[in-house]
Amino acid sequence: MAIYVRIQEKGQVTIPTKIRKKLNLRKGDMVMFVETEAGVLIKPAEILVSEALDKIGESLKADGITAEKWNKRSRDIRKQLLEEMYGLKVES
Repeated sequence: MAIYVRIQEKGQVTIPTKIRKKLNLRKGDMVMFVETEAGVLIKPAEILVSEALDKIGESLKADGITAEKWNKRSRDIRKQLLEEMYGLKVES
């Protein structure tokens, strides 16, 4: 599918309604422009966040880190920070 739009004075373009609806884009949503060999790809930000989280999950899994280990380590770090920064003793 090819849809042509005109670049406006400040370099702005309007994403056609058909594409906005298909991607569920609304006013104020963030998108990212990715330069490729074939041109420029526009991706909704929520897809980017999802892809980033997937990559993080794959890396953790490859290192043998389970969700339980990750959560425990996060709790330990928060506990340490509370003790160091505020002198609070936190029960485990």
